[in-house]
Amino acid sequence: MREYYVNPLCTRYADEEMQRIFSEQRRFSTWRRLWLLLAESEQALGLPITDAQLEEMRAHLDDVDFEAAERYEHQVRHDVMAHVLAFGDRCPTARPIIHLGATSCYVGDNTDILNLRDAMLLVRRLLLNAMDALAEQAERYKGVPTLAYTHFQAAQPTTVGKRICLWLNDLLFDLRQLDFQLAELRPLGCKGATGTAASFLELFDGDAEKAEALDRMIAEGLGFPRSQSVSGQTYTRKTDYAVLQVLSGIAQSASKFAGDVRLLCHEKELDEPFEPGQIGSSAMAYKRNPMRAERIASLARYLICEVQNTAFTASSQWLERTLDDSANRRLTIPEAFLAADAVLNLYINVARGLRFYPAVSEAHLRAELPFLATENILMYCVKNKGADRQTLHEHIRQHSVKAAEQVKLYGKENDLTERIRADEAFAVTDAELEALLDPGSFTGMAERQCERFLEEEIRPLLDSSRDCLGANAEINV
Repeated sequence: MREYYVNPLCTRYADEEMQRIFSEQRRFSTWRRLWLLLAESEQALGLPITDAQLEEMRAHLDDVDFEAAERYEHQVRHDVMAHVLAFGDRCPTARPIIHLGATSCYVGDNTDILNLRDAMLLVRRLLLNAMDALAEQAERYKGVPTLAYTHFQAAQPTTVGKRICLWLNDLLFDLRQLDFQLAELRPLGCKGATGTAASFLELFDGDAEKAEALDRMIAEGLGFPRSQSVSGQTYTRKTDYAVLQVLSGIAQSASKFAGDVRLLCHEKELDEPFEPGQIGSSAMAYKRNPMRAERIASLARYLICEVQNTAFTASSQWLERTLDDSANRRLTIPEAFLAADAVLNLYINVARGLRFYPAVSEAHLRAELPFLATENILMYCVKNKGADRQTLHEHIRQHSVKAAEQVKLYGKENDLTERIRADEAFAVTDAELEALLDPGSFTGMAERQCERFLEEEIRPLLDSSRDCLGANAEINV
């Protein structure tokens, strides 16, 4: 309905796959699967739960009556109990044993961990696709010289491919952080109201081994080797912070990439994708604004800020449980992943469609090369022409000042090369100067570094992840 606010992360930016992970249908059908897993495990450990009750629960895992649940929640003011009652309506025979011994966080927290795992796996796939797109571009342009910048001032040259490897290396760092947090992720298991499993110990007549076995069975049923070793009623909220730190890191990398793209678009050394019917400006029809890179920067800023919510939540928990995390987490965690999904899809789209202009890069490089080459020219003339180093140094200083004046005061081209060519103190030929001003001779080990990085770190990773590649990454607007 157009007259009510809708979240633009869903309507404009994030893909449907990430939205489904955090959907109500997914959440509440997972609750039902968790109740079924609990009942199955309790039956296996000897509690009087019948096969008929389990079959009834299995038959109603996905047919969630949202209207009934809403009516119950309005009445009882408790979302988990509302869904216990709604599930019980569908499963009257199983109703007495649904949620047996559990507390709300059994379904809430374990579902959150499952969602975190699946969302992180989707982020991982998108990261690999972004890396694959950059790797192709780095390979293509690994030897193309370009002017490098420090402080956005002309510095020693590099190659286009080596610059791309800087972006790629940031994503590799993020991937390693993500894999570490994925490996550390554990479900809550079934720990009871304060983490002591007292209710389950009571159900099993004081048999601690059965209570511990139940916790192991729940973890294994959810696809984890073990649950959290100790907890209050909830899993530690530091888990949320650790996961969102990874997303924040990805946002930082993406924002850096987007900023570089925007700068280089201004320099006309590259363009982001621009479609045939796309309008760059409503006022200036000639413009090709880098709106995709700008959108990456905008959404990345939002995502970087979201991690602060998880930090405050983790730091403000009271003793074994407090509920001031709930409303915050309902917003923060899904929206952080939706923003990460949007950022990475944009990253992939831009990286695949980047159009480089080597001729412009060469022109910028050649405009600065006379200054950059002065040390090489000086050494060449001392070595091969028998010139005095100190005399030539002073000549270069004077010529450089005058050449800079031509550029800055009068808007003319850098004529330092012509001044050196005309100065008899250097005695260099046109052919010698041309060789000394070859852009490729100033890029150091850039091409080799690019090749080694791709060969040793990136290609083996991508080759082992081929089943994750090929993401669509089409932007909505």
